[in-house]
Amino acid sequence: MKTYFQPTFNYLMLGFFILSFLPQHVFAQIERVEPPHWWADMKYHEIELMFYGENIGSYKVEVSAGEITSVASADSPNYLFVTWNTKGISPKTVEFDFRKKRKTLFSYEFELKKRDDHSANRQGFTSEDAVYLITPDRFANANPDNDIVEEMREKHIDRSNDYARHGGDIQGIIQHLDYVEEMGFTAVWPSPLLENNMDEASYHGYAITDFYRVDPRFGTLEEYKELVEKANEKNLKIIMDMVANHCGSGHWWMQDLPFQDWLNYQDIYEAGNEAPNSSHKRTVNQDPYASDYDTDMMKKGWFVQTMPDLNQKNEFMARYLIQNSIWWVEELGLQGIRQDTYPYPDKHFMADWAGAIMQEYPNFNIVGEEWSYNPLIVGYWQDGQHNFDGYQSNLKSVMDFPMQGAIISGLKESEEGWGNGLTKIYEALANDFYYPNPLDVMVFADNHDKSRVFTQLEGNIHLNKMAMALLLSLPRTPQIYYGTEILMEDFENPGDHGLIRTDFPGGWEGDEVNVFTETGLTTEQLDFKHFLKDLLQFRKSSKALQIGQTKHFEPFKGMYFLFRMHKDEVVLTVINKNEETQKVDVQRFEELGFEGETFESVLTKDTMIWKDSIEIKSGVSVFKLN
Repeated sequence: MKTYFQPTFNYLMLGFFILSFLPQHVFAQIERVEPPHWWADMKYHEIELMFYGENIGSYKVEVSAGEITSVASADSPNYLFVTWNTKGISPKTVEFDFRKKRKTLFSYEFELKKRDDHSANRQGFTSEDAVYLITPDRFANANPDNDIVEEMREKHIDRSNDYARHGGDIQGIIQHLDYVEEMGFTAVWPSPLLENNMDEASYHGYAITDFYRVDPRFGTLEEYKELVEKANEKNLKIIMDMVANHCGSGHWWMQDLPFQDWLNYQDIYEAGNEAPNSSHKRTVNQDPYASDYDTDMMKKGWFVQTMPDLNQKNEFMARYLIQNSIWWVEELGLQGIRQDTYPYPDKHFMADWAGAIMQEYPNFNIVGEEWSYNPLIVGYWQDGQHNFDGYQSNLKSVMDFPMQGAIISGLKESEEGWGNGLTKIYEALANDFYYPNPLDVMVFADNHDKSRVFTQLEGNIHLNKMAMALLLSLPRTPQIYYGTEILMEDFENPGDHGLIRTDFPGGWEGDEVNVFTETGLTTEQLDFKHFLKDLLQFRKSSKALQIGQTKHFEPFKGMYFLFRMHKDEVVLTVINKNEETQKVDVQRFEELGFEGETFESVLTKDTMIWKDSIEIKSGVSVFKLN
């Protein structure tokens, strides 16, 4: 026996000796590095690199340029977090050496890229823009070859199923940028385009399973860059939809979590039980009397069981999310971020997150979603607010759910009694005293989560026109959902998310109705599409509507007068909910000094003389001062 095993043992030892002299990459066991690269001359220059690979947490690390300020292993042996100061390093490829017992066992090359010359000064979206919100899977399918990707869990296309994938992709948006521009929009907000490798219903994009990868069923990173580049060529800005609160349960790290507190309620999840769902009682962020129990149930609870709640109080998670957002802005050349479920993460982390981005890009813009109809709750999150607790969010823009609710109820209700009907819109706008900058508040009539505005307004085209005219006339940044221009609806099951996100007609080969060519549209759809296009195109060149001063008059006799003024430009939007033309004494508006002036209709080119009395037709009218 001895003579049999001894040579074998010797051969094994010889093999190990030979392997020790093989090239270093033979020992490389790094499966992932995030972020995959960075840039020189960034204000955010001390970055955290997350290395992932088998037992990598036991290594020491050295770098060929810059300074490593900390190396931290995780609870899992397969992670190593390396904090590296890149300040003063010129663009180059640097080498990270992984060492044990004073010997380098393998190395990893990491690229520090050159920034675009004007990257730091990029201009974000503003009130001068009109934003077109798109659900990419439902907008246009330009590349059927990427509809099914074998490596993904969900492998089928079924346009008859509202919760299956339908095949829309990045190329579909690129292919129709001309349409977006011609309609008069100046910015595009696509729902998330990052990987959602989930078992089902992954089309929406909000269950991200890889924060550094474009979902291959939408396209590639290069196509995402192409989208931004070609949009910018048409003076269209791209806003990226991001998610800091949660990931998808199919995320690659869910099988090997770095730390025991990487997720909220992680111990419950790892014990094989369902983590508590969020209470969704977001007022705990502002409530001076909120209990710790209620606060934890809102902030730590999972959004749903397929969307694990990330713990931003873990310092490594916090840096990971901040870096990821900056990486995408720089990598793609973005002009804005829309942050999903803004009040659910730790609010102090969110202030750090927004602050880091705005420090890197001072002219940038971020809009946060706070789904509340109370302006006190929404206004709490806008930067510059004098909050009772001293909280400053660093968040420039917020979403105007209060105004959205007021527009819908105000247009639907009768004018009988104080506080009804148009008065709700008037009072909602009067609440602007509370917002530090109303122009940066994003107003909308519907979106990917709310029933279609045509459905909310019970199929009334006249009220729909009033809603759109108001959106584009208010001192706000307007957002319109794809399909609103052709009266898309969800009457069959109001509020159903899959139905709200219906396919855009003409986005698929063989569609009988095609919005892009106007084939098959009804008379009502064509009329409404051209109505909205005319208003959008007018707003595109109207400084009064973009940045002008506002003056409005308390509604009377079922009418609401809203003036926007900038230098010599005056725009008047009038809502008349009466079925008949109304005669109005202009003395009510004497303070504006328009006596004898001529106003021209933006839509019909009809004129009226502002003298003694004027006639206002039923519905909505938009006038400009000649």
